[in-house]
Order: sequence, then C-alpha cells, then structure tokens
Amino acid sequence: MSKVAQIVVTIVLIGLALMFSVLLFVVILTVGAIAWGYLWWRTRELRKQMREYPPNNVVMEGEVIEGEVISSEMNGISKKFGDDGIK
Repeated sequence: MSKVAQIVVTIVLIGLALMFSVLLFVVILTVGAIAWGYLWWRTRELRKQMREYPPNNVVMEGEVIEGEVISSEMNGISKKFGDDGIK
C-alpha cells in the first residue's frame, strides 16, 4: 500500500472510532437517565411519607448516634495515650 492509502485508512478508522464512541456515550447517558427516572418514580411514595412524618429527636436507650470514647472507667479503657487500651 502506498503512504497516501495508509493515511486515508487511518483517518477513516479514527472517524469510525469517534462515531462509535459518541454512540456509546449517548446510549450510556440514555440508559442512566431512564434508570434515574425509574428510581425517582418508584421512591416518590417514600419521599412523600418522609415529608409527612419527619423523624423526631428521641434517642433510644443503647443507640449510638455518634461519638468517640476518650476515657471510661466502666469499660476499663486506659487514660494514657499510646496504651493498649486495657487497664
């Protein structure tokens, strides 16, 4: 093959790859939009219930919301930094 034919074939292959990549992007975008719409539609009743009945600020006994133990005599955790944690 001549050099000109190789350049033409290369340009055609790059153009085809670009076309297929754009097509793949459009398909992925469309499927993602359909999946998001389906999920949004299926959870509309749950969102409505969450708006009607917001959670109250009652903490159940033994429920941990957030926290970090600094020192505790009851659990036997050492107060010294770098200790293995047991007294």
